[in-house]
Amino acid sequence: MIRRRFLSNSLATGVLATMPYAGHAANNPKFKLKYAPHMGMFKNHAGEDIVDQIKFAADQGFTAWEDNKLASRSAAEQERIAKALKQTEMTMGVFVAYANFTRPTFAVKDDTVWAEVLQSIRDAVELARRVDAKWFTVVPGAVAQQFKDGEKWNRYGGGRDAEGYQTANVVELLRRCSEILEPHKLTMVLEPLNWHTNHGGTFLQRSDQAYLICRAVNSPACKILFDIYHQQITEGNLINNIDKSWNEIAYFQAGDNPGRKEPGTGEINYRNVFRHIHARSQATERDFVIGMEHGLSTKGKEGEIKLIQAYRDADNF
Repeated sequence: MIRRRFLSNSLATGVLATMPYAGHAANNPKFKLKYAPHMGMFKNHAGEDIVDQIKFAADQGFTAWEDNKLASRSAAEQERIAKALKQTEMTMGVFVAYANFTRPTFAVKDDTVWAEVLQSIRDAVELARRVDAKWFTVVPGAVAQQFKDGEKWNRYGGGRDAEGYQTANVVELLRRCSEILEPHKLTMVLEPLNWHTNHGGTFLQRSDQAYLICRAVNSPACKILFDIYHQQITEGNLINNIDKSWNEIAYFQAGDNPGRKEPGTGEINYRNVFRHIHARSQATERDFVIGMEHGLSTKGKEGEIKLIQAYRDADNF
């Protein structure tokens, strides 16, 4: 197979070399943290095939891979991905097990909807087994604009009770999901999302809210996906909030703000944030994948070179 890879000094010069793939490349050192690219990030260098993109990413020093759309791929394609990750010694990051951004799927008790959620969790167990995944994303729906009290419907937002009832429903359903996952030692990660730019109306918004819910669920199968991009928009104070919710965090995602592109294109000091995560990980003997859930600021091969260099710069601590 003909593969394209960077020489060790090519990021600075933009020079590419073409050579056959012969396993994990030693030319580029591994990153300190497990940054996880996703499908399409290196298509201009590696081509459209996902396995070639995985191998190219490994050649550049990345040690994890993320695929939100994994569940929509065929079983044969999933198995190809799993084989490529094993060959390149890369860790499988998250895929999306269940996500709804507009309906109160968790916040309101609905037997039909809850059965659908629980079936999605069971399906995710099988998929995780196939690709050797440990985590998958769950987005617990939207805030209920109305809630039912007997036969009377009231507008949401009338007081603490409304929010409390909805939170209790979310916790109850997550406990049921956790019962499915615990025997398999799998973890669903709950992702707080920002209302201001991307996902107005979603139930889960803040790190403290996610922390409270995970503590209430009280299961190793239910933890936080701390998306640095979303939390910069929602609450800022990133390092402090990471520290406060540390014990319930199982996964990170990155993206700069504004624009949701690679580190260095916005306001977040990613070198400091990544340095802190790395130091805290070593101190607590924990290991995190950081999903690169963002776009590229520049198109084509030039943009891919810029992306890799951005992570080299942010990882230089």
